[in-house]
Amino acid sequence: MSNKLTYKDAGVDIEAGNKTVEYIKPLAKKTYRPEVISGIGGFNGLFKIPQGYKEPVLVACTDGVGTKLKLAFKSNNHSTIGVDLVAMCVNDLICCGAEPLFFLDYFACGKLSPEEAKEIVKGISEGCLESNCTLLGGETAELPGFYKTGEYDLAGFAVGIVEKSKIIDGSKITSSDVLIGIESSGLHSNGYSLAQKVIFEVANLDLNYIHKELNKSICEVLLAPTFIYTKLIQGLLKDFEIKGIANITGGGLTENIPRIFPNNISGEINLSSWNKPKIFKLIQSLGNIETQEMLRTFNNGIGLVLVVNKDSESKIINEIQKLNYKSYKIGYTIEDKNQQIFYKGDYNA
Repeated sequence: MSNKLTYKDAGVDIEAGNKTVEYIKPLAKKTYRPEVISGIGGFNGLFKIPQGYKEPVLVACTDGVGTKLKLAFKSNNHSTIGVDLVAMCVNDLICCGAEPLFFLDYFACGKLSPEEAKEIVKGISEGCLESNCTLLGGETAELPGFYKTGEYDLAGFAVGIVEKSKIIDGSKITSSDVLIGIESSGLHSNGYSLAQKVIFEVANLDLNYIHKELNKSICEVLLAPTFIYTKLIQGLLKDFEIKGIANITGGGLTENIPRIFPNNISGEINLSSWNKPKIFKLIQSLGNIETQEMLRTFNNGIGLVLVVNKDSESKIINEIQKLNYKSYKIGYTIEDKNQQIFYKGDYNA
């Protein structure tokens, strides 16, 4: 062959990768906790165990953003999707009472744009700052021919720590405990395959369509970043006992809450006890979706559920309000061996 091929000829631009790393370094450094020994740039990240723990237990979670990414592609808005990535991991992490320590991301694309990658990692950095979690490292992969032009995938991995004696595992939950639901910012990062099918295929709405019920474009509402509950939970744990915490992700209220129940406990939820964000009612109406399907697909306006003793419910709800979140008493635990959720009330009330 007369022409000498390079890696770039095959679709992988090493210089673009190096430029991306240089963009990432200052964004990551902003998130560094005192325990960082080494971070971005090496083959690994080094992190000391924080002081003050007698029996430290490490906790790990991994997740992605799912088909919410399609909205970022369509709108060419990548500014908040990194927040979602961090949130999906750390919101799982805190369910056992853990404190997030560090986060790593995996970003893969067909053709690397350092500017686009910088925008995504800026969101990841913001999510890490919001959860007091160090962006310790990650991987950027350029995979020509594997992803369509303009598309990418994101995955994340978080590690946290909890005192062994303070692990929240649901074992203390008994009947007549109270279920407190904490507001979500919208769909968070779940149910987007169904939501987008309803909105863009069934209803044939445009991305920038402003529905009279929403007062915002469909894109703005659906791209709202996932709430990160780390500081809220850490604040509550200083003064209150929380018997169980459920992150309402894939599987909705129906499947996520029972995951924290002991063998002899189920839950009863009053569907009239909180205000559903209008986007959920719109999706249900446009798609002619049954309420039971809504409840096992979406968070329906409840991003996190706490199980607490009934004697402390009002104090906890007041404290949540002081920490700038809305919350609702949505139900109770009951004695029942099936570990499931029973619903009463009107979803559309």
